[in-house]
Amino acid sequence: MSGSGPAAGQEWSPEDYACHAGFVPALGAEVLALLAPRPGLRVLDLGCGDGALTARIAAAGAEAVGLEPDAAMVAAAEARGLRVIRADAHDPFPEGGFDAVFSNAALHWMRDPPRVLANVFAALRPGGRLVAEQGGFGNVAAVVTALNAAREAAGLSPLRVWDFPSPTLQRTRLEAAGFEVETLTLIPRPTPLPTGMAGWLATFAAPFTRDAAPVTAGALLADAERRLAALHDPAEGWVADYVRLRFAARRPG
Repeated sequence: MSGSGPAAGQEWSPEDYACHAGFVPALGAEVLALLAPRPGLRVLDLGCGDGALTARIAAAGAEAVGLEPDAAMVAAAEARGLRVIRADAHDPFPEGGFDAVFSNAALHWMRDPPRVLANVFAALRPGGRLVAEQGGFGNVAAVVTALNAAREAAGLSPLRVWDFPSPTLQRTRLEAAGFEVETLTLIPRPTPLPTGMAGWLATFAAPFTRDAAPVTAGALLADAERRLAALHDPAEGWVADYVRLRFAARRPG
């Protein structure tokens, strides 16, 4: 495993993720359709988490293998009967020759995108595809602003935790890695939060609170939630300002 801390900047609880963020794999239908899994296709699910979408790839008849660094998430995926490689995507993948690499809501957690894309390219057979969806430019911009405002109010420096590239930047990265871009779309998607902003922050915002002393992590997140009142609708409840970047690219050959 690379680095001394958690690979995504935080550790995961599969139970909390399913409770507070089950909408993430539930909203993966369109990127899954772009992959079009079928029998005879060998697919690596990059950052597979608890394997919710990996299982759907396998159910379509494809040979599905997950890659995930978090031990708890690996265990949850294996409990579904899936094969998962525990590895960090910043390291060369232990296996190659895949027909496709698929990824949903994982690439924006990876701190060195060019390095990850180079590893994906190497893991694909000639003609293989990368099909992915991640946070795109402007994703949860209000949430990030509120978290950093809360940090500054507590005497802490602002952070840039996630990678939310524009279509232009991501195309440049993909082409630099050797890919031919087939499709690349930025999609605004306001997203209702089933357990509110507090549940979302508790699930995803740990990197903003790891150095939270002298304030507590809870106090910092409560301050951020207070600053986000504009994202609460009296009828709809809490709605996050999601923007997704969905793309498919091919390794020539």
